[in-house]
Amino acid sequence: MATESVVNIAGLKKNKPSANTVAADDPGLSLPFIREVIAQMRVQDYHGAWDRKDDAGLISPFIIPREQRRQMPIIADPDERTLFRIEVFYASVGMAIEKRTGVMSMPMMKLHQEGFGRLMLVAGRLVLISRIMRDAHRFGFDNLEKMAAEGDKLIEDGVKMINAFPEVARYEA
Repeated sequence: MATESVVNIAGLKKNKPSANTVAADDPGLSLPFIREVIAQMRVQDYHGAWDRKDDAGLISPFIIPREQRRQMPIIADPDERTLFRIEVFYASVGMAIEKRTGVMSMPMMKLHQEGFGRLMLVAGRLVLISRIMRDAHRFGFDNLEKMAAEGDKLIEDGVKMINAFPEVARYEA
């Protein structure tokens, strides 16, 4: 995939994905988890800036082929858009878990400025998912199918945790 070089405020060059990498007729757009991510993206559009974007255009920033990720520097600061994509991805996992179990869950993320940290998905007092994040600036997936597979795996893990410890997940202080 092509990248374009962008100079940020600090004068450092960064590679950013160029244009749309998902075709409008990609069958992956109909996968349930991908539909959830698209719905979460639209929910976050408070001012209607993405109203004219099609679903493929909204989901495209999540698709960064492996070769393109390898070209990115090993250590770099994740930009706001990347952090937003990480939050939307895990919020989508949380929403899918809530739809299946009726238990509200939400992501909590603490990242160092260089893209290292931890992400947790919490329901009540139960940690459903705990992930160490490294190279957050490289967050992306090879294609929609791999993105959906990762999301579905996390959803299954979260549902299993809620089923194993329902009283902790449903705990209200």
